[in-house]
Amino acid sequence: MASAASDLSRALARQAEAVCRHYLREGHREGHYWTVGDAQGSPGRSLYVRLKGGEHGKGAAGKWTDAATGEHGDLLDLIGLNQGHHRLADTLEEARRFLSLPLLVSDYDPDEPSPPRGSRKAARRLFAASYPIAGTLAEAYLAARGITDVRTERWLRFHPRCWYRPNRDDAPGTANAFPALIAAITDRTGTITGVHRTWLDSTTKDKARIATPRRAMGDLLGAGVRFGTAAHSMIAGEGLETVLSLRMALPTMPMIATLSSAHLAALEFPDRLRRLYVARDRDPAGHHATQALAERAEAAHIEMIVLDPVSDDFNTDLRRLGREAFTKVLYSLFPADDRDRLFARAA
Repeated sequence: MASAASDLSRALARQAEAVCRHYLREGHREGHYWTVGDAQGSPGRSLYVRLKGGEHGKGAAGKWTDAATGEHGDLLDLIGLNQGHHRLADTLEEARRFLSLPLLVSDYDPDEPSPPRGSRKAARRLFAASYPIAGTLAEAYLAARGITDVRTERWLRFHPRCWYRPNRDDAPGTANAFPALIAAITDRTGTITGVHRTWLDSTTKDKARIATPRRAMGDLLGAGVRFGTAAHSMIAGEGLETVLSLRMALPTMPMIATLSSAHLAALEFPDRLRRLYVARDRDPAGHHATQALAERAEAAHIEMIVLDPVSDDFNTDLRRLGREAFTKVLYSLFPADDRDRLFARAA
C-alpha cells in the first residue's frame, strides 16, 4: 500500500492546482501557492499548498503547511483531512476517483493575458478554470430537474463565480457574477470550440433570476455538448437538459445537445453515422430545424427518426412521469429493431 500511496501522491502533485480548486474552493492562487484557511477549505490564509516544484524534497509540488496548527504533509494527507477519513484506504480510493476525472486545469494559467471575449480560447480558459461537477450546486440543480448520475460526464463542470454581463432587460443593480453550470462544446475531433453557461441561484437551486440565464460563447456551428462517442447511431437534441433527460433512460447511447434549433439544423454529422434520432421540442422552431436537418440527413444517406415528447420537451416528461415511466414512454418511440438492443444495453 505504501507504494500505491506514493504513486498516487506524485500523480496528485502533478495536478496540484486542480486538487486545490476541487477540495479547497474558498482558497485562491498566489504566485506558486494556493492559500486557504484550513484543510477543510475554510476562507482564510493560514494554509498554503505549493503548486509547482519537483517531485521530492522541501520544495516539491503538493507539499502544504498550515501555519496556524503546524500540520503539514502531501496532497494525500490533505485530502484525508478534508474528507474526514479515518482510514488510508478511503483516502486512496478518493484520490483514484479524483484522478479518473478528465481535468484540463493544466490549460489554465491565470498569469496569461485574458483572451478575446467570446473566443475559443476564452471558452477553453473558462472550462479549465471550472471544477468537476460532483457535490456542487450544478449537480444539485440538475438533480432537481430529475437528472442524476452526471459525475462522470466529462464535459460538465461548475464555476462558483462565472462572470455575467447584465443587459438592459436586467433589473438595476444585477450582479456581474453568479454560480454556473458549465458545459463544453466540442467538434467531431473532441476539441473544445465553446462553452455553454447556465447561471444558477444558490438559494433556490434553480436558474438565476436574470434576463438571460443561459448563454453560449465560442464557435458553435456544427458542434455541441457531446455525451459518448458517436458511431452507427446517435441522438441529437436542442437543449442540454433535454439530452441529459434522455440519458437517464439510455446512459450508453451517444448523444449531442446543439443548444439551439438553428444549430440543430446545422449539426455536423459524424463520419460513421447511419441512423440519427432527433429529440424534437414541441415548438415552431423545433419543427423547422427538424425539417432542415432531415433534408441534409437524406442527402448524406443517414436515416433520421424524430422523437416527440409527450409535453413540451423531454425534461418536462421526465419530471412529470418519473424515471421508470419516462423510460417506458421513450421505449415506445423507438423502432422495434432498436428497442431491445438499445434498452437492454441500458439496463
